[in-house]
Amino acid sequence: MKEKITIILGSSSDIGKLKDGFALLDKMKIKYKLEVISAHRNPDKLRELCKKMEKQGTKVVIACAGLACALPGFVASYVDIPVIGVPIEGGMLDGLDSLLSIVQVPKGLGLVSSGTGNRGLINAIIFALEIISLSDESVRLKLLKLKKKFKD
Repeated sequence: MKEKITIILGSSSDIGKLKDGFALLDKMKIKYKLEVISAHRNPDKLRELCKKMEKQGTKVVIACAGLACALPGFVASYVDIPVIGVPIEGGMLDGLDSLLSIVQVPKGLGLVSSGTGNRGLINAIIFALEIISLSDESVRLKLLKLKKKFKD
């Protein structure tokens, strides 16, 4: 399977905070593309990535960021595929500011939010797989096995 999920982090410091989600994808042998690009520090690079993602086969984007959390909304404004925002804990409000930033984007953007941090990324992955499974039977079978593990 070509990478149908692109995960974008706003900072390389977020990789360690989200390791359980990446481990889950690796264990399930779900290919994904991981990019680290700040919407604030490098908007031009992020814009270029957004322009290429659909052509390269991305079906769902998971955008993870903390603090002002502009990344998910920025990405959603450039792509016509589902975007799931994952707020990262940290800062004075410990992720609440990031969550509110995602859920308060202007109307018209295909953006939803998961919960915060590792748990949020795992739920975002499950949701992304549910979207992809609508047109990919092999992903649907992996998703069913994964969801069964959470029920045991």
